[in-house]
Amino acid sequence: LKDQFDNLDKHTQWGIDFLEKYAKFVKERIEIEQNYAKQLRNLVKKYCPKRSPKDEEPRFTSCIAFFNILNELNDYAGQREVVAEEMGHRVYGELMRYSHDLKTERKMHLQEGRKAQQYLDMCWKQMDNSKKKFERECREAEKAQQSYERLDNDTNATKADVEKAKQQLNLRTHMADENKNEYAAQLQNFNGEQHKHYYIVIPQIYKQLQEMDERRTIKLSECYKGFADSERKVIPIISKCLEGMILAAKSVDEHRDSQLVIDCFKSGFEPPGDFPFEDYSQNIYRTISDGTISTPKQEGMRIDTKTTVGKAKGKLWLFGKKPKPQSPPLTPTSLYTSSTPNGSQYPIFSIEPVHYCMSDIKTGKPRIPSFRSLKRGYFCLQGPALEDFSHLPPEQRRKKLQQRIDELNRELQKETDQKDALIKMKDVYEKNPQMGDPSSLQPKLTETMSNMDRLRMEIHKNEAWLSEVEGKVAARSDRRHSSDINHLVTQGRESPEGSYTDDANQEVRGPPQQHSHPNEFDDEFEDDDPLPAIGHCKAIYPFDGHNEGTLAMKEGEILYIIEEDKGDGWTRARRHNGEEGYVPTSYIDVTLEKNSKGA
Repeated sequence: LKDQFDNLDKHTQWGIDFLEKYAKFVKERIEIEQNYAKQLRNLVKKYCPKRSPKDEEPRFTSCIAFFNILNELNDYAGQREVVAEEMGHRVYGELMRYSHDLKTERKMHLQEGRKAQQYLDMCWKQMDNSKKKFERECREAEKAQQSYERLDNDTNATKADVEKAKQQLNLRTHMADENKNEYAAQLQNFNGEQHKHYYIVIPQIYKQLQEMDERRTIKLSECYKGFADSERKVIPIISKCLEGMILAAKSVDEHRDSQLVIDCFKSGFEPPGDFPFEDYSQNIYRTISDGTISTPKQEGMRIDTKTTVGKAKGKLWLFGKKPKPQSPPLTPTSLYTSSTPNGSQYPIFSIEPVHYCMSDIKTGKPRIPSFRSLKRGYFCLQGPALEDFSHLPPEQRRKKLQQRIDELNRELQKETDQKDALIKMKDVYEKNPQMGDPSSLQPKLTETMSNMDRLRMEIHKNEAWLSEVEGKVAARSDRRHSSDINHLVTQGRESPEGSYTDDANQEVRGPPQQHSHPNEFDDEFEDDDPLPAIGHCKAIYPFDGHNEGTLAMKEGEILYIIEEDKGDGWTRARRHNGEEGYVPTSYIDVTLEKNSKGA
């Protein structure tokens, strides 16, 4: 390689270019990691919930697991940033610094090689010049010798010309000898410098270039390793992030989520009762017993108004208003009778009467059984939320009251701790007056005691409401349990009014009985007949009744009860003049009739 200086120059330049190329690769990888981390953080920020009140915090295990996964993903993005930062400092930064140093060192070595080559070229030129001068002087000496010999042999030449030629010969010979010595010295010097150049200077420069290139290769190897180590260092933390995601997935509990939904929406209301059987064959039985199918006489069909009201209201009509008392008569061809094993008869309708009944039902205006509760909730939403949460269903009301009691207890504990701290500070001030005035703490202590009394009163009031709700819920549970038992053990045929009898005639002529199930249909569409009174009440407190659907009352006023409290804190009442509306159950003293609905 002693004569491959240019090739080594090109090789070292290629090595530096390759180093910079790898540095560019690392830079682009760093940008990818940074962009990846940034996009992951933006994704987490997009799907992360905003700060919400405590009541709106997610409680479902699936939601909590998803938010935990988002947190782990955010940590994962942080580790990608760590990878990018580590690669930037340990790999890319080191490569750029080393590349700069490598260029400087290569430039220095190449300059030394060029200087050595220039010095050798200069020595060669000096030797070559002395050689040419020696050659020229030798030719001039030969010419002087030939001229001297010619004049010396010429008999016609004068002695002066011969002496002059001899002197010229001596001069040229002397100059040739001097140039000969100079050429010999330059030649020796050049040979020495050339030996030194090719055996000492150039090998040393090449060795330095070789060491430089080897260090470049070693640096690339170290950067390769550092590139991998930057990723390997965060693998344990990334593994923990992935394990956290797996644990979050395993923490999803479908049964707990279902229970949360139940607890969240459980109202505590009783489900609607069974629909009574409505016997449309009463007129048919009368006509059969009278031996005719014509319309019964008005004398036989006269019924007391009060009885009609109770009877009508005891029924739960499925669609719209109840059918008119006078229905179109059925044709004889469409009516048949059949006997049961015990001897009783029941009607069998042909296709035409069934089609007629279905048409009559379809033309009726349907009602939504639960619309009354929605309307009652609408009353409550029109005004401000009640302090005792009576506008909520019983179960939700109980939860809200329990939450409020817990919060009040925490506040009371804080006030108690503050009072104890003030008392201790006051004792310290009394023992050491120089530390402060004990009387300065008295206003704050008085205010704390007042707050404690206020909180105790609030707790007592909410506990009373809670006891009331729990008592109602327990009573409903017992009543529903007993109703279920009675429903299972009851035998016989149910009359349209809810009584049980074996005689079809008693179903028509007997006194109407109130049905045990509350009316669950919309009161927005009022019937012609008013609801029967099931008891009376006395107003304990006055109520203004500003909201729509409520009834204002004065303290001590007596009202009729036409509908019990369904667990929402409202009772439907009526004045003597017929005005109806809802009043707070906690504002009245209720007395129900023993044989009335809901007793």
